Amino acid sequence: MSVEQTNETYALTEAQKQEVERQLSVIRRGAVEIIPEEELRRKLERFVATGRPLKVKLGLDPSAPDIHVGHTVVLQKLRQFQELGHTVQLVIGDFTGRIGDPTGKSETRKQLTEEQVKENAKSYVEQFGKVLDASRVEVHYNSSWLAPLTFADVVQLAARTTVARMMERDDFEKRFNSGQAISLHEFFYPLMQGYDSVALQSDVELGGTDQKFNLLMGRHLQREYGQEQQVILTMPLLEGLDGVQKMSKSLGNYIGVNEAPNEIYGKAMSVPDELMLRYYELATDISSEELEALKNGLADGSVHPRDAKMRLAKTFVRMFHGEEAAEEAETYFKTVFQQRALPTDLPEVELNLAAYENGEANIVNLVFDLKLVDSKGEGRRMVQQGAVKVNEEKVADINQSVPLADGMVVQVGKRKFAKVKLV
Repeated sequence: MSVEQTNETYALTEAQKQEVERQLSVIRRGAVEIIPEEELRRKLERFVATGRPLKVKLGLDPSAPDIHVGHTVVLQKLRQFQELGHTVQLVIGDFTGRIGDPTGKSETRKQLTEEQVKENAKSYVEQFGKVLDASRVEVHYNSSWLAPLTFADVVQLAARTTVARMMERDDFEKRFNSGQAISLHEFFYPLMQGYDSVALQSDVELGGTDQKFNLLMGRHLQREYGQEQQVILTMPLLEGLDGVQKMSKSLGNYIGVNEAPNEIYGKAMSVPDELMLRYYELATDISSEELEALKNGLADGSVHPRDAKMRLAKTFVRMFHGEEAAEEAETYFKTVFQQRALPTDLPEVELNLAAYENGEANIVNLVFDLKLVDSKGEGRRMVQQGAVKVNEEKVADINQSVPLADGMVVQVGKRKFAKVKLV
């Protein structure tokens, strides 16, 4: 696509003009910036006039094997583009992932091995299918065009921008001014991500607000290579369950896409009330009409916040695990938390009675042996916080020994249960 074609005009019918406005309205939902929106309008006019769908790119480096609801904000926007008839270009950064995105980092990131990147990439693609229509996604691995570049090619690519332009990045500038090291290879990350747009001739690229520099680099390089420039669409970073920090697995304030249905439902019920509508808007598939009705209902009191939150929790489970799992998770939550009754389908865990002296177990060892905590350190913390119960009786002393009995129920926190089966 040449640069000149972006300025073509089309004689649209009234119906076609209305379709352009409808698509713009859908695309604007939740977006922070569209750069520039007038170019997006022209691209949409070309689409309704010619039927050629826009190529909408999302680039992701597989730096971790699991994704959470915060990651799905851009995926939901891609799904909307799919429903509008456009083509999704999902770029798995198996090459750039070996360098690591320096965005927001105060030090040079460790490079991933090729094996780590491939394993994480496989997991990413599987999880994206929970949000996107996988049959309508072009999956690209950027090693297919970046790996063959010769050193001369890389030099030519680097000549397309300046060091001053790179230093406009806030994180680079801060590190430079504070005397922290910036490895030369980190400058190549935005160049390579931008080159992805050149290789695919993308019409639109999505990303979080923290990716704005990288996205604009793609636009810049397309111009340098004589292509029509992509439009940039940035989406907000979703706050986690603490209501303050960006959702992050390392901070523990996340809802994982691959978590168990009951876990997703329970975590969603802890979303702060003031963030409920933001979660609905950015991370669910409800329509704009449903969202507006929900906003009005909460405002006039016809919808109770608890009911809205239960619907949010059920929506997440449905999106990631299906309708049946959503119904079961809701029933589980109502039984355990609203009616304060034990669930009927408690997982049974076998314990060898002979392995315990006098038929008793220290409470910390017990919750660890039942796999209700990941470590004994976590077990001690949970006991000290009053989050451990045996047969619905709280145990708060980490030194307490508990007599083992067949059928006894041990609970950690609000959502983890185990029924003991002695062997």
